[in-house]
Amino acid sequence: MESTKEKLSERQKQEAAIRLLRKLGEQLQSSDASTRRRAAYNLSWMQEDGLTILKGVLCGNFHVTAKNAAAYGLRNMRGRMKNVALEVLNQGLKHRDNSTKQVCRAALQLLGRKVSAGDSPKRQTPKKTRIREISHESRPRARYDTRRGVGTRRMRG
Repeated sequence: MESTKEKLSERQKQEAAIRLLRKLGEQLQSSDASTRRRAAYNLSWMQEDGLTILKGVLCGNFHVTAKNAAAYGLRNMRGRMKNVALEVLNQGLKHRDNSTKQVCRAALQLLGRKVSAGDSPKRQTPKKTRIREISHESRPRARYDTRRGVGTRRMRG
């Protein structure tokens, strides 16, 4: 019983890896959240290639859900790529796109990193409305007549 497994050439391995990376990159833009997260997690294990794809999605012109999945993948980087992934998230704080900034800020906060106050979004304080006192003397008092139903107004006579 001899094994008939064919050994793949180096070129075939590279082509298979490229196809897998393309597939995972497309899955990052899926409408299904679990598919996006699974793809991001799988890319986090692919070292430099995964980092390149995740960084491209995070800083590219993609929907915020894809950017969130990319940030998830960057947060899950392990080993020698963890510091590089954290650097990518820190660079995202300086990005011109507001959604990228917000996604990176949230990812860094989830990792327990302090995000400087200068990087936080400026929130406008709502204009406070002045509460005026209303005189009830000019309005008739409400009387409740049990025969006519609950809450029926009747003029005082």
